[in-house]
Amino acid sequence: MVRRLGWLLGLLVTLGVGGCVTSSRPTSPAIVEPSPERAPRGPTPATAPPSTTPALVTITGRASWYGEHHHGRLTASGEPFDMNALTAAHRSLPFGTRLRVVNLENDREVEVRINDRGPRISGRVLDLSYAAARALGAVGEGVIPVRMTVLSSN
Repeated sequence: MVRRLGWLLGLLVTLGVGGCVTSSRPTSPAIVEPSPERAPRGPTPATAPPSTTPALVTITGRASWYGEHHHGRLTASGEPFDMNALTAAHRSLPFGTRLRVVNLENDREVEVRINDRGPRISGRVLDLSYAAARALGAVGEGVIPVRMTVLSSN
């Protein structure tokens, strides 16, 4: 009796698993010839291949800047902070990531490289070096609304 139940259970498992298996052999679609009155006229439009360009990541928020007080100190990436370089600090983007940053108040833009972690103040998405803030016209303002677009990530 136990032997029959084992055999029956094995058969049911085999049938259950076998029902989930699909054929790996490709099937060819039926070829349908268009009728003369419905035949396409002129060249057939080509379809564009799918884009291989990665989608750009854009983030908006508020940015601040830091300068002389931190100049020469080591950044989180291990390089000395240079307030005259076009760099920035972000909480999570990889070091070496290049961003285009646009000041939404005056449309000035600059390209920066992430080399530090920050900002540490809530409500801000980016800390710019003094040079980047100067290029954006943000030195007098201190905190500005920005749009950041990731250009490349290392």
